[in-house]
Amino acid sequence: MRIDETSRGSGFLYGLYQRHLRREIGQGDLPHHVAMIIDGNRRWAKLRALDSAAHGHRAGAAKLREFLVWCDDLGISVVTLYLLSTDNLSGRNSEELAGLIEIIADLAEELSHYRNWRIKHVGSNVGLPESLIETLDAAEQRTADKTGLHVNLAVGYGGRTEIADAVRSIIAAHQAQGHTLEDLAESIDKELIGQHLYTGGQPDPDLVIRTSGEQRLSDFMLWQSAHSEFYFMEALGPDIREVDFLRALRDYSRRHRRFGS
Repeated sequence: MRIDETSRGSGFLYGLYQRHLRREIGQGDLPHHVAMIIDGNRRWAKLRALDSAAHGHRAGAAKLREFLVWCDDLGISVVTLYLLSTDNLSGRNSEELAGLIEIIADLAEELSHYRNWRIKHVGSNVGLPESLIETLDAAEQRTADKTGLHVNLAVGYGGRTEIADAVRSIIAAHQAQGHTLEDLAESIDKELIGQHLYTGGQPDPDLVIRTSGEQRLSDFMLWQSAHSEFYFMEALGPDIREVDFLRALRDYSRRHRRFGS
């Protein structure tokens, strides 16, 4: 009985604190675009003595579904989830990578049937199995006309690769139009490069969040995050709570974004 009472008390206090945080951030600015690097899935599984990293990756994927609901309910417009990097494709063992690819495919399929969300794959297809490419393409096509939360799935993604691909895309477009190298040199500016990124036409992330206490970008949205605010959580990916996210938003709302001024 004593344990139950403590649990109920903790839940009540948690609810009060959650409502308090919501009131606080309601008085400030919310980000339009939030980017999330969910980290710590493997450590989460290891700490629980689970037999494979796949348990951590599945728990992380389940948490991402929750995270998207939190964002949607608050009226955030765009969320980018960093799910699989180009480095992961060459750096993870084949068994773990195969399991992770299956989890990502399941996540993309599920999200494409949920609410009024629009799904977009941002990344390169190079090195991805055909089955995953087909699943990502189908999710994107299925939700192309939806007008709710825009969800970017960064799969096979690398910031440096993205910039290189953008440059190649610009060159190919100019070549197809019969323009000269001189024309190309004169036309290149940051706006043109931005249009040819995987996220072309979207707003840059206002807030980039990373879990597990790590404080690095890991080749994520290098171009787009030039003026982003960063927030680092200590919690491992599967352990983040809504109050952790609300704290991040409260912190963001208190910052003064200068954009170089």
